[in-house]
Amino acid sequence: MNRIINLLLSLVIVFTTAACASSAGTADKTVKSGGKDKVVEDLSIYRPKYNTSEEAAPVARIEPTNHVNKKVEVLMDTVASVNKNIKYAQGYRILAYNGSERQTVMNLRKSIARRVPEVKDYLTYTQPNFRLKVGDFFSRLEAQQVLNEISDLIPNAQIVQDQINIK
Repeated sequence: MNRIINLLLSLVIVFTTAACASSAGTADKTVKSGGKDKVVEDLSIYRPKYNTSEEAAPVARIEPTNHVNKKVEVLMDTVASVNKNIKYAQGYRILAYNGSERQTVMNLRKSIARRVPEVKDYLTYTQPNFRLKVGDFFSRLEAQQVLNEISDLIPNAQIVQDQINIK
């Protein structure tokens, strides 16, 4: 019984190693550049080959006629007027300070205004805490760029989701 199990295990190991072995070798070249070795393989034998044909003649573009009629124009105008009335949206702000020291928040507000004058700050006081939020950003990426500029002033600043003002 042990002999059969040993034989089966041996066969499984042999077949597994044979299946994992490479079937065809590739031409490898080692290229030295800048002190590092890079292996460059010739993969041209695996790339598909296409027959080249003459270029097709350019097709004349047909311009649509009456694609914007009066009904569509009215709808577009109403959508534009509704969009002009939107003053707030969901976005991101940088929470620069959350604490109870008034002088600290005022100094921080001035230094942020000097560093990034184009970004508006929002100071709120909810007894007993001051909260200083900075900016109106539609994406987290925009907020991160400004946060990188002021991170040496406020190392603990965070990006928070908030209702932002639309200009």
